[in-house]
Amino acid sequence: MQKILVFAGSTRAQSFNRRLAHAAAGIARGLGADATVLELSDYDIPMYNADLEARGTPPDVVRLKEALHAHPAWLICSPEYNGSYTALLKNTLDWASSPVAGHATWGDGTLPFRGKVVGLLSASNGSLGGLRSQGHLAPLLMNLECWVAPRGFALSQAATAFDEAGALAQAAHQSRVAEVVRQVLWAAERLHAPEA
Repeated sequence: MQKILVFAGSTRAQSFNRRLAHAAAGIARGLGADATVLELSDYDIPMYNADLEARGTPPDVVRLKEALHAHPAWLICSPEYNGSYTALLKNTLDWASSPVAGHATWGDGTLPFRGKVVGLLSASNGSLGGLRSQGHLAPLLMNLECWVAPRGFALSQAATAFDEAGALAQAAHQSRVAEVVRQVLWAAERLHAPEA
């Protein structure tokens, strides 16, 4: 089974994007993928500060790098704050891409990112569904040498989009997420296929 990592750029308990991440992981499992939901609240990661980093990279940053690197495919569910992605998500990516001085593996800052195929999803109660956050996030990921899937999905009217079990209530929304997942898995399989 192909491995795919799913996470949201929010730690809020009732976050629409955390709910979307769990729903998307369920859809990915239904398509035969080995989906892992990563909760950023499980990582004790401070605001990035080069002086703090000089005293030693926090252990949870290394743990985050390991989780990102272990999955060739990702789905990121990005909230939209003021027309862009969250400070939490930016901080997470900044730490994850920062080299660990003198470390045999993580001295390469882009290693956790290079060659990863990333699908972008977002959820908002607004009519655009957080779409603008995806537009800002894609260039950042490409700068980190990720492959960003052309197909994405922005879930609008998110307050009424989930059923009591946390799944997407509308078949059309499930289908749109499945399309993103399929494209990400398809691309990751080909990008990471062993050379003949």
